Formats: sequence, C-alpha cells, structure tokens
Amino acid sequence: MDLQITATDPEHPITLLDLPWDVPLTDWPEKHLVSLPRGISRHVVRFARAGGEVVAVKEVGEWAAVREYGLLRDLGRLDVPAVDPVAVVTGRYDAHGEPLEPVLITRQLKGSLPYRSMFETTMRPTTIKRLLDALAVLLVRLHLNGFAWGDCSLSNTLFRRDAGAYAAYLVDAETGQIQPTLSRGQREYDLEVARVNIAGELMDLEAGGSLHPSVDPVPFGDEICERYGELWHELTRTSVYPKDKRHYIDRRIRRLNDLGFDVAEMQIKRSPDGDAVTFWPKVVDAGHHQRQLLRLTGLDAEENQARSLLRDLETWMVTQDDYAPGDPLGARPEVLAHRWVRDVFRPIVRAVPRELRESVDTAQIYHELLEHRLLLSERRREDVSMEEAALDYVARRGERGPDDEGAVVFPA
Repeated sequence: MDLQITATDPEHPITLLDLPWDVPLTDWPEKHLVSLPRGISRHVVRFARAGGEVVAVKEVGEWAAVREYGLLRDLGRLDVPAVDPVAVVTGRYDAHGEPLEPVLITRQLKGSLPYRSMFETTMRPTTIKRLLDALAVLLVRLHLNGFAWGDCSLSNTLFRRDAGAYAAYLVDAETGQIQPTLSRGQREYDLEVARVNIAGELMDLEAGGSLHPSVDPVPFGDEICERYGELWHELTRTSVYPKDKRHYIDRRIRRLNDLGFDVAEMQIKRSPDGDAVTFWPKVVDAGHHQRQLLRLTGLDAEENQARSLLRDLETWMVTQDDYAPGDPLGARPEVLAHRWVRDVFRPIVRAVPRELRESVDTAQIYHELLEHRLLLSERRREDVSMEEAALDYVARRGERGPDDEGAVVFPA
C-alpha cells in the first residue's frame, strides 16, 4: 500500500509530503520538530512544522485515526471548541519495508496549554475553579450538540486564555460519538467519568507538589458536576420571551452572571410565539469587563459597572439590523458599540440633571438607570424604555433628602 494523505485542504497534502513519514515518530529529526508543551497521551505525539504552520502529529491505529478525524470535522461544523483536524496519513513503511502506524494530524491551537503546563507554577484555587468552569462549559456545549465524550478529563483538554476569558477545547475525540440527542444516562456517565478523572489528575499534581495546599482534589472533582448541573439547567430550560418583555432576557443574563459566567454569544430568533433566545457562556477573569468596555466604547468604569453596561450593550446590539456576528458584511462590534454610546448611553445620561451628574460618575448613573428600568419593568410586567425609566428615576431622586445615599429604592 502506497503512502496516502487524506486532508481537509487541497494544499495540505503538498506541505505534508516534506515530513519523514518513513521514520517512527519517536525518531523524527529535530529539524522537523517544534518544542511546545505536550500533555499526557496514550499515544506518541509530536509538534512539527508543515509549510507555514505548526501541527500536532499523533500515531494511532488506522481505524481510530480515520474515526477521530471524522468526529473532529463534525465538531468543527457544529462550531464546538475542539482542535482543528488537518489530515490522516496511512500506508507508512520504514526503510526496511516494515509497516508504521498511521497518524492523525491536527492544527496546533495557538495560545493553548495542557493543564500540567499551567500548573508548573502553583495555581491559585480561584484560577483552578475558572479552569474547571471552562471545562464544564465545554462539556455542556458538547452534550447540547449530541456528542458523548466518553473520556472527559483535564488531560484531554487544552486551555486558552484570551483577553481575560478562559476557554477549554477538546483535544482527544477518540472515545467520542455523535448522536441526534443524548439521554440523561449518557450525560451522567460523561459527568461521572469527568469527576473521577479530574480528582485523580489533581491528586497526581498534589503528589508532585504542584497543587496549592488549600486545594482538596476530591471536592474539586465534585464541583464540576455542580457547575455543569447549574449551567445545563440555565441553558436548556424554555427560552421563548414575548416581544414586549425583553427585560426577561436581561434577567436571564443576570442569572448566568450570578453563576459566574459571561455571555460569549447571544442569538435571537423571531417566531410568532415570541423571541427564542440562545446563550453561549464563557468563563472570564477579573477585570475582563473593564477591559472589554474600554476597548469597545472608550468608557472607563469599575468592573461591576462595566458588566452592567456590557450586558445592556449586548442586548441592544442584537436588535440592530446590521448585527451579524461572523458575517463579514455585518457591522463590527466596535462600530455598533460606538453607535450605542452615541445614540443610547450619552442621551440617557444627559437626561439626568447636571447637579446629579456632577455628584456621581456617568457609568454609575447609567448602571442605576438600568437597575431602575428592570425594577419598573418587573413591577409593570412589561418593557419600560430607558427614557421613561430616566424620568421616573429623576423624579424619585428629587423626592429624597440631600443626605440620602445609594440607588433609588421603591417603596414596599
């Protein structure tokens, strides 16, 4: 059997031909290899340079390589965070004509690290929790798309930090399977495997002195089950809102925020029954919202203020006709954000009397107006506009004494 390269891109077979396929992966010359952190694997894995990019090469049986290649392509079509498959190489023989194992090739995920590399310096418990939250997000997304992992673990995951956000990517789909939907039993099996694997991996780190002394591996393993359960419930319960009750969407986002998750993406689909809303969560680091608000709008605010303003910005953006994430013809987020500042934020803040604006910073005023609008909407059981909320807010402010502090409080 001759060497055969099955690739996703017509250019890949040409660039891959330069690699020494007649040599066992363990013996590849240094000139082809790239020194990058590698996680624990059942198979031989090396990073190599092919053309202008770095790829991960894994020796594995032909049936498993072809199957995993297909699963990773399916996950890519489903837009699930996973490594990108490049090719499968079969028909390998060494210089003596002895057969060599086929390989699966995936694109190196830039900026990502295996968990052991992240624990080379002792990681704080709060950071470990955010990594486990990111893994819970990944597992929920896989299950929502009908993918049963079969071997969820820290070892089979890559983590990437991007502008304060933490994301987990599936790196080993060898044991997985895709079905139209998963049963509760299938999901619980994946979750139990994750719990046991994570506790064991943290115990290994503890034995090697790489785990923070305050971290108990077993409760941390249990915690991913709790976080998964909370997130699964929040993302899968009925999400159709009447068109005149958009404050329900804001309340839903707040619940995700209270669970410790931000909204990475929000999709609204119109139907005769109302607006069906889909949320994709992400895990964020301290200060993320401040940085994101400053980058998008130029507004400088405290972290909780920034979270509140971004929540309003995201809800407003999806109502714009030219909002089309991922579409090159749609308006860029920065363009929409500056439109929001011009058409929404500034006019509403200016509706508040100057003497009040001089005593409180504008971000806090807008945050209080958002809180006030939500209270009004909840009490009236219908959406209240920002203009109406501002008028009511100012009127109630005027009723209070000069020494009163804090946001407006409604009478019981």
